[in-house]
Amino acid sequence: MQTQENKTSLIWFRNNLRIHDNSSITKAITKGNKVIAIYCFDPRHFQISEFGFKKTEKYRARFLIESATNLKANLEKHHIPLFVYLDKPENQIPKLVADHQVTDIFLQEEWTHEETFVFNQVKKQLSNNVQFTASFEQFLFHPEDIPFKIEQLPNIFTNFRKTVEKYVNVQPLSKHTIVNFQQPEFQNTTKIPTLNDLGLEDFNIHHKSAFPFSGGESAALNHMQHYIFNTQKLGVYKNTRNGLIGTDYSSKFSPWLANGCLSPKLIYHEIKRFENEYFSNQSTYWLIFELIWRDYFKYISLKYGNNIFKTEGILNKTYSWYKNKETIQHWIDGKTSEPFVNANMIELGKTGWMSNRGRQNVASYFAKHLKIDWRIGASYFESLLLDYDVHSNYGNWMYVSGVGNDPRDRKFDVKSQAERYDTNGKHQRLWLQNSLF
Repeated sequence: MQTQENKTSLIWFRNNLRIHDNSSITKAITKGNKVIAIYCFDPRHFQISEFGFKKTEKYRARFLIESATNLKANLEKHHIPLFVYLDKPENQIPKLVADHQVTDIFLQEEWTHEETFVFNQVKKQLSNNVQFTASFEQFLFHPEDIPFKIEQLPNIFTNFRKTVEKYVNVQPLSKHTIVNFQQPEFQNTTKIPTLNDLGLEDFNIHHKSAFPFSGGESAALNHMQHYIFNTQKLGVYKNTRNGLIGTDYSSKFSPWLANGCLSPKLIYHEIKRFENEYFSNQSTYWLIFELIWRDYFKYISLKYGNNIFKTEGILNKTYSWYKNKETIQHWIDGKTSEPFVNANMIELGKTGWMSNRGRQNVASYFAKHLKIDWRIGASYFESLLLDYDVHSNYGNWMYVSGVGNDPRDRKFDVKSQAERYDTNGKHQRLWLQNSLF
């Protein structure tokens, strides 16, 4: 018979690699059991996708390694061991459950296909005595608080935004009971894998990168402090967010948000603190506006499920898509007839980063001009982008491809966009000159 002393709670980390504002940690600690944690580098995430790209390439993989390393260190400060494996969760979680007499598993709620499959594989191998508690920790506006059922979610962003802004409050941050948590030390000999372990090559960050930052919660919190308070760049965000060069033209929060190293609620409350202490303007509001867009794409995938991965998208709209390998490769290599597209694609290939303005243009060019199956472009982005987030990535690609949430079905005029946002051709020169070194 298990006594309270030998019962253990397990925190299964997935896309919530932080200790601040993490209700899974709070719930695990308040359960009164011993607490351990697990993170798995799932080998399936480093295999070739159906579209021919590694699902996770070196840029995103290193950011993930750094994030897991930082999470492990931050948890250890609070006496919680993070067991890290290069293996499928369904192979390792049952072993931890057996070895440590785990009665409860706490995790972030996920709903897209791959995450649901893995969750079910884990659950299948455990007895019904193990209780799962999944929490929505990735939203600005919690699903319990929005004033409509998911199936009635507006298909126009503006309608969604106006409703949540009017009727929904952002919840307070999860309590920090972790601070005073004490328990005996656990033996943990697991090691965090290297890029080579994942079948990827090591690299140096490109000297021209607009995102030269490290993964992990500590780096995220430092950057947030730098961007919002130290430099007050938040105060000019609306004017600079369409920039193309440098570290401060936009917040650059998205890679940390994608891995859950940074809570959107924390960003919101820090913006509100800035407004109270300094000033509020269109720019301070606009960063919240972008966080609402991020929420919206998560709600869209909750509403439509796997339709976000289908060619017809959520509109069930059929186009004649092509799959010309040579044309696709020219787009990837930055060898199209459009220098602005080329510069952005070369930047992505060399750094794992591309500005929001660049993404809209290269995606529109791919889907609307080349008329290539948009999912191929989305899969390439998934492979390389440091801030890949399944909901935002596929939501944005559907949007620009005419099968998503854009009621106007627009096509970007790449030449006029380049003239407007890269007026002097500085970004194009930065990446097109000597681009083969």
